[in-house]
Amino acid sequence: MIYKVSDFGAVGDGVHNDTAALQAAVDSCHKNGGGQVLLEGGHTYRCGTLILQSYVELHLEMGAVLKASDSLEDFNLLGRGAVSTAKVTTPTYADCEYSGGPSLFFLYAKDCEYVSLTGFGKIDGNQEIFYGAVTPWHIDGSFYPRVPLLFLENVRHLTLHQVTLTGSGFWTTHLVGCEDVLIDGIRILNDLRLANCDGIDPDHCKNVRITNCHIESADDCIVFKNTENAAKYGPCENIVVSGCTLTSTSAAIKFGTESVSPFRNISVQNCIISRTNRGISMQLRDTGNMENITFSNINIDTRQFSDRHWWGKAEPIAITAVKRKEETKVGTIKNVTFENINCIGENGILLYGDPEINIGNITFRNISVKLEKRTDWPKGILDLRPCVGSGLTEGTVHCFYAHNAKNITLDDVRFTVDDSMKEYVSEETVFEECENMH
Repeated sequence: MIYKVSDFGAVGDGVHNDTAALQAAVDSCHKNGGGQVLLEGGHTYRCGTLILQSYVELHLEMGAVLKASDSLEDFNLLGRGAVSTAKVTTPTYADCEYSGGPSLFFLYAKDCEYVSLTGFGKIDGNQEIFYGAVTPWHIDGSFYPRVPLLFLENVRHLTLHQVTLTGSGFWTTHLVGCEDVLIDGIRILNDLRLANCDGIDPDHCKNVRITNCHIESADDCIVFKNTENAAKYGPCENIVVSGCTLTSTSAAIKFGTESVSPFRNISVQNCIISRTNRGISMQLRDTGNMENITFSNINIDTRQFSDRHWWGKAEPIAITAVKRKEETKVGTIKNVTFENINCIGENGILLYGDPEINIGNITFRNISVKLEKRTDWPKGILDLRPCVGSGLTEGTVHCFYAHNAKNITLDDVRFTVDDSMKEYVSEETVFEECENMH
């Protein structure tokens, strides 16, 4: 059955607040056993917090826009506390610790099953209302954490199909403890300057497929997380990413840094990464482990965006496992394979573990790395943020740099240094405090 939001009083003129009408349509659909809530094309529906329900497909026709309200008060429907308007005083690239639990919401669902967002319409997070400090290379948020575009917790059988997500003011698609997730053919088009606006964040999720998506976002495009707030949901596991095109000002594919539980049985394949500050980044900073992970058939093109605003220095692949704080006990990264990957950009592959040597059994097979200058930002900076200390150390560029790692295999790995980068490269390969390099 189809429930048109106009039949419930939605105006769709881009000015009137249609939250009550949209919520009434969703609730009626759910109460009557399920169906499709239809946002008709040619209309812009302004909305605050909208709570999705089981057995409801929210469908946006071509030309339909669901746009976030201009008022922060409209995102506090759940009453999780006073609306935060405290200004950010420390830039979020210097301090962005986050337990994973926001207090304000746009599209929200919890403890549901069979929830779908579909159609060729657009969901707009109204990013401008969250602006803080603005520079040509970076926009910080006015407060932290801000409002995620989608926050979906403990949803089973979740589908996101075709819809465009844009203008997010914080994490675009935060999936917490969800199982059986299909994300197919969606577009995420965020401002590449607005910090903390990740594309897709599966957090303690299981049995996830992310396919045929195009994502442009800052910081990261697809980020696997295990946040502290959601530890009860267990590992992030059994996930496939395939056929995606990704652009980011931090990492295109990222694990962490929130990592209190295991990440395992994850495959990333047949993707194109372009104009990105870091291609693939595995950032272990907490007690969880990362294991049984494969990356294959990927083209990675990197460039630096800023010397301080964004984590990463154009590494195509970066694997780091270091302490977040002095008292932190860090887990391990093991059984990871990179195969059939072409890398071109302003930096090489980085492996950096702690003195206990907690990175091991890593295989690189049929890998091409070409260093080529694209920007005038400083080169040769080792970036381990977030970590104890500043995390930034000046040095030189390497095609492959490993520190505190063991059982590393390089099989048909080829390095090329363009003339534009030779002044920055002292040694192509460096292995420090490493064991059993093959």
